[in-house]
Amino acid sequence: MTRRSVVVGRDGRAKAYRPLPDAERRVAIANGLAAYERGDFFEAHEDLEPAWMGTDDLAERALLQGLIKVAAAYVHDARGNPTGIARNLDGARTLLREASASGPSVNVAGIDLDALLGDVDLRLDDLATHPDHPTLGPPTLRRRRRSAP
Repeated sequence: MTRRSVVVGRDGRAKAYRPLPDAERRVAIANGLAAYERGDFFEAHEDLEPAWMGTDDLAERALLQGLIKVAAAYVHDARGNPTGIARNLDGARTLLREASASGPSVNVAGIDLDALLGDVDLRLDDLATHPDHPTLGPPTLRRRRRSAP
């Protein structure tokens, strides 16, 4: 069975994507998170993009897009562009809040969404205080604890 391209519209922009099989999407997510955790933010963005374009779940899509924006913020950090950091973190916050509004059911690799949102807010506050040279580095991707059965 061939899957057709789907168009995702956001902010007046459309982007075609092909849904990814779950196994491929999980690999893309794992690769993207590994790249993020080793500080390779450009590669994290590149790895996560097919994962967000490959899901039909709106909350998962928002979470993945938020992670991509966080990674993009730190590509701008490496280039010495605090405006780019702030814009991407602000966009990430919007997307992560959208994902969070879906409730605790949104789960991508066990990422603690509330902790990530708090870390993004801290970094935006830091940028407001130190606009030309932020003092905080990228958020750590913390994992939620699994509850005992």
